Amino acid sequence: PHSRNYCVAIQFAFQENEIKLLTAEIERLKNFGCLGVSPSLEGLRDENAKLKYRLNFLQKSLQEERNKSAKSMININSCLQEIFGAAIQAAYPDLENPPLVVTPSQQPKFGDYQCNSAMGISQILLKTKEQKVIPREIAEKIAKNIPANECIEKVEIAGPGFINVHLRKDFVSKQLSSLLINGVQPPAVGKRKKVVVDFSSPNIAKEMHVGHLRSTIIGESMCRLFEFAGYDVLRLNHLGDWGTQFGMLIAHLQDKFPDYLTVSPPIGDLQAFYKESKRRFDTEEEFKKRAYQCVVLLQSKNPNFIKAWELICDVSRKEFQKIYNCLDVTITERGESFYHEMMKDIVKEFEDKGFVQVDDGRKIVFVPGFPVPLTIMKSDGGYTYDTSDLAALKHRLCEEKGDILIYVVDSGQSVHLQTVFAAGQMIGWYDPKVTRVAHAAFGVVLGEDKKKFKTRSGDTVRLIDLLEEGLKRAMDKLRDKERDKVVLTPEELKAAQTSVAFGCIKYADLSHNRLNDYVFSFDKMLDDRGNTAAYLLYAFTRIRAIARLANIDEQMLRKAAREEVLVLDHEKEWKLGKCILRFPEILQKILEDLLLHTLCDYLYELATTFTEFYDSCYCVEKDRQSGQIVKVNMWRLLLCEATATIMAKGFDILGIKPVQRM
Repeated sequence: PHSRNYCVAIQFAFQENEIKLLTAEIERLKNFGCLGVSPSLEGLRDENAKLKYRLNFLQKSLQEERNKSAKSMININSCLQEIFGAAIQAAYPDLENPPLVVTPSQQPKFGDYQCNSAMGISQILLKTKEQKVIPREIAEKIAKNIPANECIEKVEIAGPGFINVHLRKDFVSKQLSSLLINGVQPPAVGKRKKVVVDFSSPNIAKEMHVGHLRSTIIGESMCRLFEFAGYDVLRLNHLGDWGTQFGMLIAHLQDKFPDYLTVSPPIGDLQAFYKESKRRFDTEEEFKKRAYQCVVLLQSKNPNFIKAWELICDVSRKEFQKIYNCLDVTITERGESFYHEMMKDIVKEFEDKGFVQVDDGRKIVFVPGFPVPLTIMKSDGGYTYDTSDLAALKHRLCEEKGDILIYVVDSGQSVHLQTVFAAGQMIGWYDPKVTRVAHAAFGVVLGEDKKKFKTRSGDTVRLIDLLEEGLKRAMDKLRDKERDKVVLTPEELKAAQTSVAFGCIKYADLSHNRLNDYVFSFDKMLDDRGNTAAYLLYAFTRIRAIARLANIDEQMLRKAAREEVLVLDHEKEWKLGKCILRFPEILQKILEDLLLHTLCDYLYELATTFTEFYDSCYCVEKDRQSGQIVKVNMWRLLLCEATATIMAKGFDILGIKPVQRM
């Protein structure tokens, strides 16, 4: 078994088997009841009713799964892996876990896909069985054992042992038609799993800055991808909303707005408010003492201090929400305070299992393989970030029942998070073979001087300022192209401005490998040439306009999708068709490695492949003199529609909103 399709097939088989068993059991109960043997006939009827209910439920769910699976886009790479996996098993039944390597071909002369397993099998045979077999012979043996299938036209052995695969045109045409009729349906993933994604996570009383940009954008896009793939996704904002800093904030609030309990304090600039309280904490000894007292009263849940804490949190929330609205981010707040009551039990659990050592009054936990211990209780009895992160991990695993946990946090936290995850394994909260707990790390945002992105005065760039600057630059770009004069209405211009501004900021981030630092440059991201959101958004609107300018509406396209055969005779039609159908394998790869730049690279490749097709193949033929439409090549318009449909779904996963006119 090498793909999710296999898992889905197994699931169907189990359900079908249970249906057979239930049907047989119902018959048995019927016969038993008819004999009149048992005095508890009512009990039999109840059991019979339960079985019938279970049977109906299973039959219905099985049919729903089949319908869903029939509409799903096929992952061609996975299909080929199944086929070649079966061929290798038939050719070499004694080999355990033989290498299975199937990749798209880089050049048309080498077919559409390649199976490159022969070289690896040759090495295994030499090491384990001392058999020296040249890879080409192995490739030939694999090719002879390829089972009957609907997707391969022919295979060819090339070079030392590459198996070049040529797909059937009618198979590709059929898949494209299915895409046009059913829309972009996710590939079948088997059992629905729960995914918990921790992202964004700013601190209360501090403004979101450019450092929060990456976590927010990457996390939102990951959530969209897993949701599209059919997972149950919980989006969590692990706010820094608890801790000693609230003592100084509450003490300052009491001094500045003594009537805060009855009159809502007009805290306009929370960042300035934080700086004022910090300055007083560092310079005024009496204020510092009072701040510590405020922390104690807050943690003991004194109502007046809880009210002050809530007021400060609410001001921050409103500012954060402005950012989330701009970036179209949906997230559930669950800050450090949520886990506060659980921390005592976390410490006790580690103590009971003998993992705690006392060091100078602190309670610490050493995790094998990590030199720095976790501090789960300070010498003064307070808790730490280590304690709250352990509490959050346990809650997500044991209460939320997460099958996959993803932490979208900067690379600087890598050692800390890996230590926390390892501690969770050590104490028995999860088994990494069953539950996936991953740190989706990312690099920092750099300025064009290749240093950390800051303002000219050296301050951290506020995220809201960055977004407003993006809006201004996007409008300047549109006006430079005179889109405001004749092309767009004021409403369309505003929509285009928002789409370009926020789309370009998101795409500039997501199109880079998240593990690397990247240089933030408005000039580059707003350039409508190359791999940028500006280029892709313009390409998308042009593709959507082709059918509109040919007076072909959506209803006509839907009718054509059901009736027309997509002809793929021209090499550029064939290249575009195959590129469109690679979408599911791209998504599958990202679900596994969480690297979203792969999707950006694919969308750029799709757009450039479409341009090659459009330059070579007439979709709409016009009279050169009159400009009148003389012929509409509907199968080519359907290829345009399929391209736009995939691009639209790709944009949606990336959190980018295209517009119909730009």
